[in-house]
Amino acid sequence: MAHEGVKHDYHLVNPSPWPLTGSVAATIMAIGGVIWMKGLFGLDKGTSWVFFAGLAGVLYTMFGWWSDVVKEANAGDHTPVVSIGLRYGMILFIASEVMFFVAWFWIFFEMALFHGHRTLSSIEEVRLAWATWPPHGIETVPAWNLPLVNTLILLLSGTTVTWAHHALQQGDRNGAKIGLALTIALGVLFTSVQAYEYHHILEHKYFFSEEAANSGLYGSSFFMATGFHGFHVLIGTIFLAVCLIRLLRGGFTPKQHFGFEAAAWYWHFVDVVWLFLFAFIYVIFGGAAGH
Repeated sequence: MAHEGVKHDYHLVNPSPWPLTGSVAATIMAIGGVIWMKGLFGLDKGTSWVFFAGLAGVLYTMFGWWSDVVKEANAGDHTPVVSIGLRYGMILFIASEVMFFVAWFWIFFEMALFHGHRTLSSIEEVRLAWATWPPHGIETVPAWNLPLVNTLILLLSGTTVTWAHHALQQGDRNGAKIGLALTIALGVLFTSVQAYEYHHILEHKYFFSEEAANSGLYGSSFFMATGFHGFHVLIGTIFLAVCLIRLLRGGFTPKQHFGFEAAAWYWHFVDVVWLFLFAFIYVIFGGAAGH
C-alpha cells in the first residue's frame, strides 16, 4: 500500500547530531576549565587549549543547531502547535534563568541583612570583617555614576526592541530594522560601559585591597551577579544580531516571527534583572563603605 504521509500538526525532526556533539563539547569545555584552573590528567595549571577546544565545539553546535531550526521555520514546519511548544520552552528557559539569578541575590542578601550574626564569631578577623556592611576596607561603586548610565541605556534599549517588535507586527520592516539595530547598538554600549567600570574597579582595587583582605565575599558576589548579567547582555546582543541578519535577508513575517519574539522576551528579562541589580546591589545595599 502506498505511503500517503503522516498528516498532523506536529513536526518530527530528522535524526540530528547536535545533542551528542553539544554534550561532548560541553563536557570537554568543563574538564578544560578544571585543567585551566587546577590542573588535571598530568597537565599543568594554566593549560587552556582543552577549554577553548570544548568552547569551539559548543559554538559550532550552537551555530549548526540554530541554523537547522531556522531552516525548519522557513520550510513551514513550525505550525501553530509547534509554535506553542517553542513558546513554552522559551518561557521555561527564562524561568530557569530567573532562578539562576535568585541564587546570586540570595547570597548577597544573606550577607547584607545578616552580616551582624558573623560578629558573634570567636575569630577576631571575622568579627572585624563583618562589623559593617559593606565590609571594612571596601570602596563601593557610586550608584549614580556609571551604573545609572547603564540603567538608562538598558531602559532605552527596552523601548527600542519593543518598537521593533510592534513595527514587525504591523508589517513595517524598515522600522523593525532600525529599532533592532538601535537595540543592538545600545547592548554593545552597555557592555562597553560595564567593561570600563570593571577595569576601574580592578585598577583601583576597590574590593580587593590589603585593607579589605578579609572581605572577598563582597567582591566575589558583586562580580558574579553583575558579571553573569553582563554575559547575558552579550548573549542577548548576539541573539538580536542574528534576528537582524534574518530580517535583512527577508526573514520573519507579521504573523510568524517567533525567533524575534523570543529574543525580545530574553532582552526584557535582561532589563528587569538589571533593575533589581541596580536597586539592591548598587543603591540599597551598596552604600558608603565602612571605613
